[in-house]
Amino acid sequence: MKIMKKVASLVLVFAMVMSMVACGGSNSDAKFKAGTYTAKATGMHEMTVTVTVSDTEITDIQIDHKETDGIGTPVIEQFPATIMDIQGLGLDVVAGATLTSNAVLAGVADCLTQAGADVEALKAIKPAAAEKEEDVELTVDVVVVGAGGAGMAAAVTANENGKNVLVLEKTSAMGGNTTLAGGALNAVDEGSDIAKANNDSVEHHYTQTYEGGNKAGKPELVRTLVENAWAGVEWLKSMGMEFIEGEVFTVTGGMWPRAHKPVEPVGTGFFKTYGAYVDSHEGIEVMYETTAKEFIVEDGVVTGVIAEGKTGNKVTVKATNGVVLATGGFAGNVEMRQKYNTQWADLGEQIKTTNASGVTGDGIAMAEKVGANLIDMGNIQLLPLGDPETGSLSGNIEHDVERRIFVNKEGNRFVNEGGRRDEMTQALIAQTDSYMFIVMDSDCYPTGDEVNNFNESANDLVAQGRAFKADTLEDLAKQIGVPADNLVAAVDGFNAHVADKSVDEFGRTLYSTPIDTAPYYAAPRVPTVHHTMGGVEINVNCEVLDADGNVIPGLFAAGEVTGGIHGENRLGGNALTDTVVFGRIAGASAAAFTK
Repeated sequence: MKIMKKVASLVLVFAMVMSMVACGGSNSDAKFKAGTYTAKATGMHEMTVTVTVSDTEITDIQIDHKETDGIGTPVIEQFPATIMDIQGLGLDVVAGATLTSNAVLAGVADCLTQAGADVEALKAIKPAAAEKEEDVELTVDVVVVGAGGAGMAAAVTANENGKNVLVLEKTSAMGGNTTLAGGALNAVDEGSDIAKANNDSVEHHYTQTYEGGNKAGKPELVRTLVENAWAGVEWLKSMGMEFIEGEVFTVTGGMWPRAHKPVEPVGTGFFKTYGAYVDSHEGIEVMYETTAKEFIVEDGVVTGVIAEGKTGNKVTVKATNGVVLATGGFAGNVEMRQKYNTQWADLGEQIKTTNASGVTGDGIAMAEKVGANLIDMGNIQLLPLGDPETGSLSGNIEHDVERRIFVNKEGNRFVNEGGRRDEMTQALIAQTDSYMFIVMDSDCYPTGDEVNNFNESANDLVAQGRAFKADTLEDLAKQIGVPADNLVAAVDGFNAHVADKSVDEFGRTLYSTPIDTAPYYAAPRVPTVHHTMGGVEINVNCEVLDADGNVIPGLFAAGEVTGGIHGENRLGGNALTDTVVFGRIAGASAAAFTK
């Protein structure tokens, strides 16, 4: 049985009265000034929204966009029809596509304002509530909670092991935080020429991961991560996922060039791959807009999940084998951040997050209720790379660590830009307004039409005012409002160390090319909450443990919902590795479990 996302029919919530028109008189019910209107709005990218109205209704909405396939495109496809159907703007944003949702609504609202509409009144008009569906009871071999990176890796693996699998996902699409990531995945292929050229090894990856987390991660979990990383890449490739071959790079905070870059932008390649597997195999389904509420426990064994469907109906899913928890962390939950935070002065609402809106720690609370031990909950990672307006990673002009520097509002470097994420963010918080600029030259953008790791072109970012471009460093300094002498000195100092590969005053050792080729680029960045390293404690088999270290039978966990892997600081590029490695282990363990 295919369990597909159900799209409720939307009904018209108010009628247009046309009696004066019918009588040949003037239309006293006119709501708009008839015509076609255009507005610009920015989601992940800038878009052009064109709205056509008659005197009384919205008749057409067209959107010219470059939103990411599979993330923003569903919003682009669905929102215009819904707005025209209800003749209103009271739509809820789509979890995981908040930027695109808000941009479409803002663009349409701008157009309707130009048309003389009462936009606030239109925002009060919402789609009619769907009629409550019947309660559902299902039995499968393995149930997975969460259709993000770890959840889908677990689901596919369990299905590969011959099991009938159902994935419960509270949002309307696969993805979670993985779709918003830059796509980089750390893994060492020890036999490759690349690893040899970079003097890299699995042992080096282990040492940097363990020591980079202040030796607070569980050694056996860290070793499991690094020793299974390359097998995870090969597994993804076997299902058709493509990576840029013959090169690796260093992610911010990754400490070493070992990140593999997918061909598809951001995290979309993972879900095109997982989605294609689901579409082409029997016995694996995803039930969307279905929110897990609690685990079913029988005689001390977790045997299923009770969830709530989109319309409020009860969905009960029993598992004949195991249950996998893969709901992500809690970076989007300000209350939880403040409750557990031990590293930072304040993680209130003023600190935005890179995370998808649905990542709010629900699964951690569910697991705690059945006795799961929580570990490392105070270890919360901030990145120095947030968009000043949204906190997202979009708008980041860097491609890799080696070719860019950070300068503060005084135009000075202030930190080792190739160092740890926590140290870079702590240094940024100490700068004026906790604000910096990434500065680089045109090595990565020879024409400006080349895209960053989030599929945004440099020229588009400049046109939107999210990045700056100049033929000289002096002009760039003027545009970003920093002293030209300081910026020039910062670049010259960096270039001197590139030339002799010497360690600079901040301890930087990662270099490739100098910043010396016009045009030059800069983009503003601020601290943003990125990853929560704490969560449910697991062992190397992804079995969930209680406070006494005992296994909770039937319950497995993987991904950011777990703790104990990354310690006090996560290396950049290790999160997606985590989802693949431990997702696969959780899926295999759940498939093998018998009551």
